[in-house]
Amino acid sequence: MSKNTITTEKAPGAIGPYSQAVEAGGFIFTSGQLGIDPATGEFGATVEEQTRLSLENVKAILEAAGAGLNQVVKTTVFLKDMNDFVRVNEVYSSFFEQPYPARSAVEVARLPKDALVEIETIVVKG
Repeated sequence: MSKNTITTEKAPGAIGPYSQAVEAGGFIFTSGQLGIDPATGEFGATVEEQTRLSLENVKAILEAAGAGLNQVVKTTVFLKDMNDFVRVNEVYSSFFEQPYPARSAVEVARLPKDALVEIETIVVKG
């Protein structure tokens, strides 16, 4: 099985020893994307802005791989505070259409760079 790394300057670069995404076995696996503006390197000020930026970054990575959000089959949403769940859902729902991807949402003790949200995806290619 071969695997290909996917990178784009339209999303923030990796801050550690990992790829923005990897394509293997007909799937694309994106690394968790923080709510950072790739042009400025700045976080969104609110959880809504960070969610939007996170999903824009996912979208840019998928486009670099020749895919789109409509091919996402699974997402994982990591939240600093589960009390933000409803606010994150409001933004999240503007990026996906039915049938929605499967999803897990979990509260974590801490995210990289003290982010409020991080989102990763699994995509079926083709």
